[in-house]
Amino acid sequence: MADMGIEIVDHDSRWAEMFDEQCDRVSQVLARWLVAPPEHIGSTAVSGLRAKPVVDILAPVGSLVERDVMVKVLSVDGWLYWPDDPKADSRLWFLRPRPEKRTHHLQVIEHGHPQARALLVFRDALRRDSALAARYELLKERLARENPTERNAYTNGKSLFVAEALRNAGIEAAVTKDLPE
Repeated sequence: MADMGIEIVDHDSRWAEMFDEQCDRVSQVLARWLVAPPEHIGSTAVSGLRAKPVVDILAPVGSLVERDVMVKVLSVDGWLYWPDDPKADSRLWFLRPRPEKRTHHLQVIEHGHPQARALLVFRDALRRDSALAARYELLKERLARENPTERNAYTNGKSLFVAEALRNAGIEAAVTKDLPE
């Protein structure tokens, strides 16, 4: 299957609008399971930060017990489910509209799960600390140049940076494996 290359672009103010559009849809589709509003996460949620032009969304649900039903309703709404996700025991992961031309990623995770908390804490750390955000941006740019078609290498290359930032925010490294996407 074709996949979208990794490219870091200037921050785009439309990313907030793109989040809002999908947030409303996700809120409607997952209304019976959501326990808090969807959150804009990842680099596109940090004003001024260069990023891959893919808006990341966290949908906090009360439980993943009805995961098959959630996959079905999100699939009907146009989200593509990743059934081979190595973290499938703790989340449902989707993209839209297609792998080679992504605009959005969606993670459905139980509210309060350590992974969900880590995603929010990392986003908030980048928002608060411009020096941290600048170092992260430089790392992402280098990794994108070195791994323009290797998503795993790109993501794994960020893991030590993310783990350190989260440790500095009081979150243990074990929670940070493979964060963020």
